[in-house]
Amino acid sequence: MSFADKLLSTARKMNEIGLNHGSAGNVSVRCEDGYLITPTGMAYDMCSPEDMVQMDMSGGSSGRCKPSSEWRFHQDLYASRSDIGAIVHTHSTFATAVSCLQENVPAFHYMVAVAGGKDIRCTPYFTFGTEELSQAAVEAMKDRKACLLGNHGLLAVGEDLPSALAMALEIEKLCEAYAMVRQLGGGKMIDDVEMDRVIEKFKGYGQFSD
Repeated sequence: MSFADKLLSTARKMNEIGLNHGSAGNVSVRCEDGYLITPTGMAYDMCSPEDMVQMDMSGGSSGRCKPSSEWRFHQDLYASRSDIGAIVHTHSTFATAVSCLQENVPAFHYMVAVAGGKDIRCTPYFTFGTEELSQAAVEAMKDRKACLLGNHGLLAVGEDLPSALAMALEIEKLCEAYAMVRQLGGGKMIDDVEMDRVIEKFKGYGQFSD
């Protein structure tokens, strides 16, 4: 399966599992000489692999469609992080709702550490597609695998498309739980010492860890 086929399949799956809807959100995958990204303003069910847009690392594009309006933070994340192989951005319901608080998601549950730290960072609000939003996203993603974009949505990365999509789904479910915790009065947070322990344990988590 080509990169374009895999990219389109991931974008469609993002919608199928309820992480996104219509033409909102965007997905990209690193490839030779740059990355492929979903097109702007097109419903993924109506797209073909040929509609996926090839981008170089200077912002140039080729293909029959215009790239996602959010191409800038995809490019800046790839440029700043060699470990990132794919990026998923969604407007999923709970992550978007929590992003409107413009607050980091605290350690209400140990799985918050799945994003790489003791909280899930949230950026201030910036207009979509701008350099300001891109800079904020890169800063929020330092040493992390996911963040929230203020009053906007969710950003998740991975070494490949399946891992980036899985991370996005994990963060959405965490935001759903956190929204419920807020409704119940806030809950008790896990302290830094325990979160450090969890983060360390996650380094050896999984079948293929070192």
